[in-house]
Amino acid sequence: MRDILVLYYSRHGATAALASEVCRGIDGVEGCSSRLRTVPPVAPTTQVAEPPVPGDGPPYATHADLRECAGLVLGSPTRFGNMAAPLKYFLDGTSELWLAGALVGKPAGVFTSTQTSHGGQETTLLSMMLPLLHHGMLIAGLPYTEAALSSTTGGGAPYGAGHVALGGRPGLLRDDEVALARALGRRVATIARKLEAP
Repeated sequence: MRDILVLYYSRHGATAALASEVCRGIDGVEGCSSRLRTVPPVAPTTQVAEPPVPGDGPPYATHADLRECAGLVLGSPTRFGNMAAPLKYFLDGTSELWLAGALVGKPAGVFTSTQTSHGGQETTLLSMMLPLLHHGMLIAGLPYTEAALSSTTGGGAPYGAGHVALGGRPGLLRDDEVALARALGRRVATIARKLEAP
């Protein structure tokens, strides 16, 4: 089985809900399985270290998760048009993997959630691609052959899957947002499988 790492940070649940749908898309591809991981929050000052295992939800990601994966789907809420600090902090610590070329040639995709339709969704997706490109990963977006990309009234773009809360309950995804998140997972998993084919 090829493990596709779904690595995300979520504060209010919307990005976590998208991550679950991305996993469903991955798990629907023969020979592939999702590995769901998150990162701990960060703060300007730290008095007590985070426990090595979170109290609930998926485990915290390690560099081994990145080394072992056949592909990566990265998710973050939008923070002023950029990825959230906890995810950036984790990626900033991957120099050793970069020096070893551990992620070179692996497919990757990105997803995000915002509170408003003009909350910086597309720039956040692009900002998450930058460190992946530096790692030599192959970026997979969402082509317009995905019908939901043309009909969504919420999140989703050629750059990746998304959710727009629009003042609604966080984590309550629209049908098109679910379809696009699953499509992104399927796409990255399918590319990983093709890349490893003899």
